[in-house]
Amino acid sequence: MSLLKNVGTIGGLTMLSRIAGMAREMIFSRVLGASAVTDAWFQAFIIPNVFRRLFAEGAFSAAFVPMFSKRLHGHDDPEKGLEEARSFSADVLSVFLPVLIALVAVFEIAMPVVIWLLSEKPVDPETYPLAVDFARIMFPYIILVSLVTLFTGMLNSVSRFAPGASFPIILNLVLIAALLTGEWLASNTGAGVEQIAYGIAWAVTGAGVMQLAWLYYWTRVEGFRPKLLWPRITPEVKRLSIIALPAAIGGGAYQINTLVQLYFLNQLDDGSVSYMNYADRLNQLPLGIIGIALATAILPNLSKFVGSGDQTSASRLQSDAIELSMLLTIPAAVALAICAEPFVTMIFQGGRFDLSDAAITGQVLAALVLGLPAYVLIKVLVPNFYARADTKTPVVAAFISLAVFIGFNIAFLGRFGVIGVAYASVISAWINVTFLLIVLGARGHYRVPGALILRLMRQALAAAAMGAALFYAQGMLTGWFNAGLFARLGALIALVAAAAIVYFGIAFATGAIDRQRIASFTKKAS
Repeated sequence: MSLLKNVGTIGGLTMLSRIAGMAREMIFSRVLGASAVTDAWFQAFIIPNVFRRLFAEGAFSAAFVPMFSKRLHGHDDPEKGLEEARSFSADVLSVFLPVLIALVAVFEIAMPVVIWLLSEKPVDPETYPLAVDFARIMFPYIILVSLVTLFTGMLNSVSRFAPGASFPIILNLVLIAALLTGEWLASNTGAGVEQIAYGIAWAVTGAGVMQLAWLYYWTRVEGFRPKLLWPRITPEVKRLSIIALPAAIGGGAYQINTLVQLYFLNQLDDGSVSYMNYADRLNQLPLGIIGIALATAILPNLSKFVGSGDQTSASRLQSDAIELSMLLTIPAAVALAICAEPFVTMIFQGGRFDLSDAAITGQVLAALVLGLPAYVLIKVLVPNFYARADTKTPVVAAFISLAVFIGFNIAFLGRFGVIGVAYASVISAWINVTFLLIVLGARGHYRVPGALILRLMRQALAAAAMGAALFYAQGMLTGWFNAGLFARLGALIALVAAAAIVYFGIAFATGAIDRQRIASFTKKAS
């Protein structure tokens, strides 16, 4: 299946998920605003997601997908390959699930200490119990979504990307329903912000149950029929653990980064956690659609090329992924940086989220998106290491990035506040990318070709012209940004349309987009 088709499937469904997520945050900002209570909720929501990314989407996927794919496709007899893959997945599940249950039990008991460590000293006596309660309610989600990730890896190995890319939509739809129900209760029964927040916390775990049911159904459709056995450490499970451990440590650096960021934000005024969350929601939109989709799509083919010793095809695939990702990411970063405050105002402002909240969030977003190309490149480059069963090098890169992040937070926090935290994140991301590229080149695994550099420069030129057009256009639409819903929607559509016309027009004119090159992305990987 072609790179572009795989990315289109994953990216399209991820886009639907991100749009649903954006709708969720739009409703969230209006219903709950940016306050100490929302800070407590976001802080609690971050904790299970940190461990989800650490144990499930990061380390586990990096180790499991190549091993599962090898068993599934490593035989001339498809039935034998399927049977080996089934056996391997059952052995992994039998060990994976008890470990997750034990982890959740420990954190449920220790949650007051965890929240205390992440909080400002002394802790707020009003919001501290809320954060503990919210985290305890939502933390079991890690069990459910980790099993979802296991099933997603199985499906990705047979190029069935749609179920795994679509399951986040379920969470967003459930939370939207919970938010609307909470607002209705507030209007009709006088329920307060705290009561609404409790309901949304329970909705997270409920959504996890639905997501698991969705992925379990599709694994059955593909004939895998996952089953739970008595735990046993087979040689293959042991090998999976050996490969996954460095990835978990490396992923741990990224997730420690998230927790460190949370710690620094808690030193600032109430609402800082919320401002960063709303800004990051917009930042994550292109990151999820482009970066995560590409990383998911290229890992199986990179593993195949590396395994067969086809370095030329592996390098070509890596270049294709970089070119395609930057073609979309660079203009997204420029547009979000220039129109940060109008976008935030149009999307989030209303209800309990006022214009001053929108202004601060816009400033955070304008800083944060300076690192958007770096965030995407990390997603695109790391599979090159994972395809070689090298999970150690990204560990080093991640910890160097973490050290830089902490250092710049200490330097920036007092002077720039929440915006300083965003700048620290940007600098650390670019350090990470630089390190990964240097190592790939030094080992002869991949060097960025001159033709690709030239094309990226042309993309940057087209994006600069687009940025100038947006700067002019947003001035003409100022009165629309905080008007009614339909006026805001019209202004948003106008800005996006203007950006697309200018960017893609100049990109075609300058050769930043080569039609033959794009056509090559649609060819089936061989």
